[in-house]
Amino acid sequence: MTHDTMRAMRLSRPGRELESCELPIPQPGAGQVLLKVEACGVCRTDLHLIDGELPDPALPIVPGHEIVGRVVATGAGVSGFDAGQRVGVPWLGWTCGHCRYCEHGHENLCDEARFTGYQLNGGYAEYALADERYCFALPEHADAAALAPLLCAGLIGYRALVMAGNARRLGIYGFGAAAHIITQVALWQGREVFAFTRSGDLESQGFARQLGAGWAGDADQAPPQAIDAALIFAPVGALVPAALRVMCKGGTVVCAGIHMSDIPAFPYDILWGERRIVSVANLTRRDGEEFLEIAPRVPVRTTITRFALAEANTALARLRSGQLQGAAVLIP
Repeated sequence: MTHDTMRAMRLSRPGRELESCELPIPQPGAGQVLLKVEACGVCRTDLHLIDGELPDPALPIVPGHEIVGRVVATGAGVSGFDAGQRVGVPWLGWTCGHCRYCEHGHENLCDEARFTGYQLNGGYAEYALADERYCFALPEHADAAALAPLLCAGLIGYRALVMAGNARRLGIYGFGAAAHIITQVALWQGREVFAFTRSGDLESQGFARQLGAGWAGDADQAPPQAIDAALIFAPVGALVPAALRVMCKGGTVVCAGIHMSDIPAFPYDILWGERRIVSVANLTRRDGEEFLEIAPRVPVRTTITRFALAEANTALARLRSGQLQGAAVLIP
C-alpha cells in the first residue's frame, strides 16, 4: 500500500463476502470533505445490501454508513468543517435539494437521494468522502467507536420513536443496536418499555432488563399490559400482526427497517380501533440534530464489540446469527 492508497472492504456481488482491497484515496470535490475514518458501525442494513435484498446498489461498493472520522481535506465551497474536526456521516448522503420533498422538510423521501455505503462508498475503509451538508459535528473527546452506532441505529431509532407519538407503553421488537439505544431515550422520557425478542433468546431479554425494560419475553408472548405503540426493528413481517394483537386502540406499529419480509394476512379486527401501521424511511438532518442534542443528556451509553477492519465479514456473520449484544464497530 502506498501513501496514495487505502485499505477497504468492498462488495463486488450480492451473496458474497466482502473482499479486502487497496483503493486510491478519494479526493474531495466541491462541497465534500475527506475523512480519515476512526470507526464505522456495522448495521443490519449492510446485511440486506450484501444479501441482495436492496435494489440497485452501486457495485462494487464499500459499505458502512455509521462513520466517525476526522476531516483531513475539504473541497471547494466547504465552510462548515475544518481540518482535524470530528464529524459523523449517516445513511442519507446526498439529496437534490429542490424537489417537493426536499423543499418541505422531507428530504428523506427525495427520489434522487443517494445513500452512504449503498450508492456512495462508505466507511468500511481507512478514508471516506462525504457531502458536508450531511455531516454532523460530534464530540471531540468521546470514544469514536461508542459514537458510531448513534449515526444509524440511534438516528433511525429516534425517528421511529418520534413516530410513536406520545405513547406511554412501548413494545420494542428485535433487541439489537437500535433498540438498546432507543430504550434508554424512551425511559429518559418517562415511558415504559416492553422488549420482544426471538423465541428463547434469554440473553437479549436479560440485556433489555439490565437497560431498564419493565418486561422482556418472546415475540409471540403477551406482555403484562397492552402496548400503546410498537417499534419493529427486526425485519420480520409476522411481527406486525403480533404487535397489533397486543396493542391498545389508537396505537401505532412503526416498521423501522429498510427491508422486511412479507407481512402475512391478518384479521381486520386487530387493526380496527384506529390502530395504524407506518414505515420509517431514512432520516432527515433535523432528526440528526435533535437526537445528537438529546443523546448526551440521557446520557446514551452504547454497548459495542470492536472488530478490526479486516474482520468485517466476521462482524457481519455474528450480527446475522444474533451473537452480538448492542452493536459491532469496525476500527480501521
